[in-house]
Amino acid sequence: MRARASAVRGLLALAALIMLTGAEDPVLVPDVSQHEIVVQQGFTGAQLLLFGAILNPEGTPAGQNYDIVVVLEGPSRPIVLRQKEKVAGVWINTRSTTFQSAPSFYAMASTRPIRQLVDDQTASIYELGLPFLQLSPIGAIDPAGQRRFSDGLVGLMGRKGLYHQDEHGVAITSRVLYRAAVAVPSNVQTGSYTAETFAIAHGRVVASAISRVEVRKAGFERAVADFSNHDAFFYGLFVVAVSVAMGWLAGRVFARR
Repeated sequence: MRARASAVRGLLALAALIMLTGAEDPVLVPDVSQHEIVVQQGFTGAQLLLFGAILNPEGTPAGQNYDIVVVLEGPSRPIVLRQKEKVAGVWINTRSTTFQSAPSFYAMASTRPIRQLVDDQTASIYELGLPFLQLSPIGAIDPAGQRRFSDGLVGLMGRKGLYHQDEHGVAITSRVLYRAAVAVPSNVQTGSYTAETFAIAHGRVVASAISRVEVRKAGFERAVADFSNHDAFFYGLFVVAVSVAMGWLAGRVFARR
């Protein structure tokens, strides 16, 4: 509640300034319920609340004049996707493609379905919704094959809980305050996340604003991650040694039985 009150106070101050400058676009001041998510032992996920306020330049409530879209996106990374086919009764990898900048996490929520708000070109420019993600495949690939691999990646990440969208997930109350809940799963990648809010009117994006969320590891998980990143060779030796020791111990136990 304190964060919401602070955001609204800041918004009113910005609105007063814009009234003096004669700007016509709405004022957006977004915020999130927590700016840091700590991943440690027993972490089962988190529920983020993306909220804020929207006013007309003259300082009056603007919620009835605009639609809102919020996007929470994680760090981008290259992802290799392989296609399996059954050959002579055996499933093997036949084709593959690499996506250069696929987000490790993507969640979108809006007041209405995206295609009711903007055209496909605008949705692609701002990446509003899963069908409009710019995944940047590497190498020559025909449009049909690119679409098949893109749909496959979105489906795979969706089943892991890392990609999702809710086209009725943003609620506007009192004609000024908006909010949307986003579930962050336990298998989320660490890094800096952007929470971007878009105000849309008459088929175009008229305002946007960004908040940031940091996802970091702590405790034993952070120690293991640091070890693997800074001393990859010794970490590999340690993993092999542990695997051999566990195998030897299991053999001894079953041999006694």
